[in-house]
Amino acid sequence: MYLSALILAVLLSACTSSPDNLKPGASTSRTKIRNQGIENQLRNKVSEWYGTPHRMGGTGKSGIDCSGFVMRIYRDTFGMRLPRTTTAQRQIGRSIDPRHLRAGDLVFFQISSNKGHVGIYLSKGEFAHTSYRQGVTISRLDNTYWRKVFRNARRIL
Repeated sequence: MYLSALILAVLLSACTSSPDNLKPGASTSRTKIRNQGIENQLRNKVSEWYGTPHRMGGTGKSGIDCSGFVMRIYRDTFGMRLPRTTTAQRQIGRSIDPRHLRAGDLVFFQISSNKGHVGIYLSKGEFAHTSYRQGVTISRLDNTYWRKVFRNARRIL
């Protein structure tokens, strides 16, 4: 009886997954799951702000600007303190190729020679930001306007 239990235990332990015996691509699956979790957290938090009017210098539900929105979303979702301005936010994290955007990456735009804009990438070409006309909203990077003024992306997470 003791020997059969020992053999069964050895056989069962050989079937368990550990970091040493994961299949190729398992880390890719973990990355996808992690990104989906971040995307879901972001979409939930953005929905709480959706439609909040744009107000230059604003950081609250009565009105918020783009960098204030990014700052609040990162603080409230991830407990991270980001700088207050678009210019300062453009300096943190690391630059990434826009073809490799992941949920939570910051996307930057140059609206005019002295006006920048920032949003948070969600997934599938969508990003959350504060629009002058719509307030907090979700837009697409492949929109003609946003594609024209897109400048770079940075990874914070």
